[in-house]
Amino acid sequence: MSDDETLPLFMRTAAHQLARRGLEVRRHSATRRQAMLAKHEVDLVLDVGSADGGYGTSLRKFGYTGRIVSFEPLTAAYETLSATISADPLWTAQNVALGAAPGQATINVASNSTSSSLLPMLDAHRDAAPAIEYVAEEVVAVARLDDAAQEATKAARRPFLKVDTQGFEREVLAGGAETVAQCIGLQLELSFVPLYAGGMLVDEAVGWAYSQGFHLVGIEQGYAAPSGEILQVDGVFIRS
Repeated sequence: MSDDETLPLFMRTAAHQLARRGLEVRRHSATRRQAMLAKHEVDLVLDVGSADGGYGTSLRKFGYTGRIVSFEPLTAAYETLSATISADPLWTAQNVALGAAPGQATINVASNSTSSSLLPMLDAHRDAAPAIEYVAEEVVAVARLDDAAQEATKAARRPFLKVDTQGFEREVLAGGAETVAQCIGLQLELSFVPLYAGGMLVDEAVGWAYSQGFHLVGIEQGYAAPSGEILQVDGVFIRS
């Protein structure tokens, strides 16, 4: 049964009218994600690549009440994130990038911030979003996920890991083997074409997740080109 068939008649009529104009009405993907978090009793979300806190804000909006630990390397985004979480005692943040080894790195700052990456941007990204370009560089601290999340995961029974690092997922996961082993679920960017040089693509990401004992349970819409081609989605995985 499709989402459309579960709607009341008047809403189906409106949905069909919108469809004729190329628009679609569907349940927000965060509704399904929250249902899975609740079903699997997630009590900690590790939000890697938090930007200004949009992911955590969505979690709260759709009903998640447990702890959140966010990781964001960019100074400006971290300042916005800190203001966002200031009144939420169960949401903390660290101003750090995550990678395979601790140290420092230079991150490329994009004009829209959320496309910032430790990796070079490729033409496929520029062609899909010509207005987005790297505009600056910033030296940031880098930590391993296993080290940065250690205190939080000690007190968690069923953590969930979300990684949104613009192609740098492989390095984040390489520094988080112990954390991943504790997680009941995870959310990863799945890129169908290379958008950042050296970034992990969908086949590697899904294969890695299954090798760690997870299976794919949900797809959330990600990044599309003006042509309509889907370039990237988010995959939600639960431990088998």
